[in-house]
Amino acid sequence: MRVGEVCSRNVIIVKSDASVVEVAKLMRQNAVGDVVVVESRNQQQIPVGIITDRDIAVHVVAGEVDPQTIAVKDAMSFELVTVLEDDGVVETIALFRERKIRRVPVIDGQGVLVGILTIDDVIDLLAELLTDIAKLVAP
Repeated sequence: MRVGEVCSRNVIIVKSDASVVEVAKLMRQNAVGDVVVVESRNQQQIPVGIITDRDIAVHVVAGEVDPQTIAVKDAMSFELVTVLEDDGVVETIALFRERKIRRVPVIDGQGVLVGILTIDDVIDLLAELLTDIAKLVAP
């Protein structure tokens, strides 16, 4: 199965110059734990980073930094890992394990953001598959 079949296409995005407070409000309004940081290139959204609720808690709150004064670019994860929408889910699970990540932006062949795949998406998929298998073997 391809990542593009499983990922969420509703990605919350922000520019790198937004404040951490803006991002935290976006997370609360959309009930998400991450926001993808993008640059606009040729009117396309290109992912350049990701900021998570953990980044805010560990780097801003625990660091006693005023969230009003810090921009996303100063708190986000810079080593962005992405996957192509045509990549396999099984290989992406291995990538999650190898890189110790729980979410990954999904891009097309031109590097344009098309979705996000989270460990919760993978768990939902596995639950569906296990339910289907159980129905096959049930009397």
